[in-house]
Amino acid sequence: MILLLQYTLIFTSVLMLVALGGCFSEHSGVINIGLEGIMVFGALGGALVMKYLPASTAPALVFIIVTLAAMLTGVLYSLLLAVAAINFKADQTLVGTAMNLLGTAAATVIVKAINTAADSSNVSSEIMYVEAKKAFVISPGTEFSWFMVLAVVLLIASYVILYKTKFGLRLMACGEHPQAADSVGINVLKMRYAGVMISGLLGGLGGLVYITAGVSAWKFENGVAGFGFLALAVMIFGAWKPQRIALAALLFGLFRSLSNVYTGFQFLKNLNLPSTVYNMLPYIISLVVLALFSKNSAAPKAEGIPYDKGMR
Repeated sequence: MILLLQYTLIFTSVLMLVALGGCFSEHSGVINIGLEGIMVFGALGGALVMKYLPASTAPALVFIIVTLAAMLTGVLYSLLLAVAAINFKADQTLVGTAMNLLGTAAATVIVKAINTAADSSNVSSEIMYVEAKKAFVISPGTEFSWFMVLAVVLLIASYVILYKTKFGLRLMACGEHPQAADSVGINVLKMRYAGVMISGLLGGLGGLVYITAGVSAWKFENGVAGFGFLALAVMIFGAWKPQRIALAALLFGLFRSLSNVYTGFQFLKNLNLPSTVYNMLPYIISLVVLALFSKNSAAPKAEGIPYDKGMR
């Protein structure tokens, strides 16, 4: 039961962070389908820093530096979407899809190149970061992580920013009625850039949390197993509201964790279901959720629509 709780919390943290990132982007008016690719690049930035930090670095410093590296990498990668969608008015769905494809492929090539340069016989896409991971664990011997605490803090911060600050209200205005927002002096393009970059920050952090969930190494050719798409389902199921997103992430995180721990529950073992069924559960649920709720979901009215100052 403790193991189920551990995995549920870590997967909930991942989904919640990434879904909150998507929430900021879409509230600004930009659909971010590229969360999967952003997660991969955030994971890459954090993993590389973990790999090369001196072993003598204080655990608290490791946590701070690695977290900032993942966030910064995610922000930088999200700028591809911002420039293409905001400046060039490209189709946001196509750009996001391209970012997902590019993210895993580019990260794999980068890691293989680094490993090959270090050892001509090593062409693996795997990064080892065993020792550095100790800085993220609250209690030795468990997977309870400081990232879980950070996820809760960022959840509260997201709610406050969106609903209690001038910035958040302006951001949401740009996703609902951008022309009206512009008419009262709000710079819609800047606000949309801010929304996309916040999604990159949270998505990159989510990627880092994912690769530190009980593994000592990560092969980037595996990507993040569709967690970016699960986060989109969480965001839709949560109606673009932080508090509901948290509950939706908890539900999806529970089903995702079952694939890791189902062997520890006798009643689940007695069902004699193959392990692939448990691996498929969160994705099946995401399809059901999207089928039932996406049509009637109250998405920001101007999301996905390039802003044209001349339109009224």
